[in-house]
Amino acid sequence: MEEPYDDLPTSHLIGSVPAVVAEEKKAGAYAVPEANVQISPRQPGGDRGQGYQKIASSSGGGGPPPADNWQGVFNISSYAQYFNVDTDDVLNRLLSSLDPLRGDFFSKINANPDLYGLVWVSTTLVFVIASLGNLASYLGHSSSWSFNVGYVSLATSVVYGYAIVVPLGFYFLLRYLGLNPSLVRFWCMWGYSLFIFVLSSVSISLYVVFLLIKDLSAVSSCCVLQT
Repeated sequence: MEEPYDDLPTSHLIGSVPAVVAEEKKAGAYAVPEANVQISPRQPGGDRGQGYQKIASSSGGGGPPPADNWQGVFNISSYAQYFNVDTDDVLNRLLSSLDPLRGDFFSKINANPDLYGLVWVSTTLVFVIASLGNLASYLGHSSSWSFNVGYVSLATSVVYGYAIVVPLGFYFLLRYLGLNPSLVRFWCMWGYSLFIFVLSSVSISLYVVFLLIKDLSAVSSCCVLQT
């Protein structure tokens, strides 16, 4: 009958299990080098919490294209900076444009030139001229009268042609002469300068209506005296 060999000493044998275990322990005692962890610099978030800087993309995606690039011409968000004005800014610039010789108007538009005045003043002047033209035709026709839409297209061509094309011509002329002007500042200056024409058109129309009423009252009084 065979006896078990579990109680036999095996430490004196070469290649025994304890020797192998010792070698495995030595192999497992390999020192792991420290990892070189790089900490991203934190952005100054204040009370909003801690943040990390974003890695800039080489393709430049993720944001609106710059305004000086041709892609920015077809992006509406690139024009938002030129309409960053409130009611007080527009009113102050309109009042300053009535007396530009003081120099206050140019100091106001140099810091933040806008295109809101160009669009708003030019459009208002177009409708004022078209309305006054139809009013004059209505007063001149005693029997039959119809609204003439041609006054709107004519006023749009004249006003926007003056407010956009003329500053554009001066811009290219100064660029040809070697200067570096601002086209937006030109458009802003030309747009607010048209505000005086809105006031003058309304005042002239009121004066014409006053003269017509005065003439009609004089004619009616003469007719009463003759009868």
